[in-house]
Amino acid sequence: MKNTLEKKNHTGGIIAAVLILALFVLLYLIDNVLPLNSFTLMLVPVLKKAAIYSLLCVSLNLLNGFTGLFSLGQAGFMLIGAYTYAALMIPAGQHDAVYQYFDGGAIKFSIAEWLSGAIGVNAGNFFGAIIAIIIAGIVVAAFAALIGIPVLRLKSDYLAIATLGFAEIIRAFFQWDKLGKITNGSNLLRKYTNFNDMQFSLGGKVIKFGTAFPFIIALLSIGIILLLINSSYGRAYKAIRDDEVSAEAMGINLFKHKMQAFIISSFFAGVGGALLAMFQTTIQASAFKTAMTYEILLMVVIGGIGSISGSCIAAFLYIACSEWWLRFLDSGSLFGKISVPFFRDGFRKVVFSVIIMVIVLFFSKGIMGDKELSFRRFAKKFKKEKNAGGEANE
Repeated sequence: MKNTLEKKNHTGGIIAAVLILALFVLLYLIDNVLPLNSFTLMLVPVLKKAAIYSLLCVSLNLLNGFTGLFSLGQAGFMLIGAYTYAALMIPAGQHDAVYQYFDGGAIKFSIAEWLSGAIGVNAGNFFGAIIAIIIAGIVVAAFAALIGIPVLRLKSDYLAIATLGFAEIIRAFFQWDKLGKITNGSNLLRKYTNFNDMQFSLGGKVIKFGTAFPFIIALLSIGIILLLINSSYGRAYKAIRDDEVSAEAMGINLFKHKMQAFIISSFFAGVGGALLAMFQTTIQASAFKTAMTYEILLMVVIGGIGSISGSCIAAFLYIACSEWWLRFLDSGSLFGKISVPFFRDGFRKVVFSVIIMVIVLFFSKGIMGDKELSFRRFAKKFKKEKNAGGEANE
């Protein structure tokens, strides 16, 4: 029995590895082989943004879906992560231009430039971005630990209101001129290392991996969260979600595990915020509104609260529909030829809202519910259908 289970897990691991390899081959082709046209100009930003939002959805699902904590502070944590990353990656020579109203800012260095002197510009950009992203996550985790002490003693709607209030306070705080030497006040932060700088030279040829970079970070982060959920800590989170009284009776320290989940979720929200800063190439605190948290929460609900794969699928579908597939509804015509009167600016949002309502009505637990995407299940179903077809032919 044990050997059979190990064999099945081994097979599933091989399939997953092959699919991930195929994904990165596709991303390499997109960045380096496919011509730049209207199709790739839409595909590339959708893929990047979807990868980032997959991580953000999974990090929120760790709290809302697996631990049962209703938090609405995601936008605030993303903002801190984005600003931390940007402030650490603006080249020293650009500080006077970026912080023109604040005497060149308080931070006079760039991690990427530090590393570039020793390992080269391309490697410096890559490893500098990795280090800055990790620091961004740590800074956000520290903020989460501070606010978690009072707010995690609250439950349900009260916790949601408290974390929502924190996000709004952070957004206003980062626009305060007194912090302008770090945050640039209400002005943009720009000129920092972004996805376009992700490349390396091989045999005199420049290999770009700007589209692959967010996937690398997102997959590693989601993998860590998945390992956590399948560990004893993950089982403790689920026990707290299902019944706090029973969990405490079993010896689970409620506050300790809630704080742990809150800090880890916030860390990865900060990582997602840093990636979002790289994607947008400029950031401004006013953009991190409450609606951003609601959008991520909506993706989690659509995918299935308590499903990692559901969050990822929903993020890709949501971003693709809202940013690409339904854009023709705003064009005023069908296929660029047939004029349709009600195809006008804003109609895409109407159709998209109807689609979301239909999904929520007919899939009350989301696309995946609380289940995960399983290659083994697909293979078993395919085998069963094949056998049934063979018996029918006989």
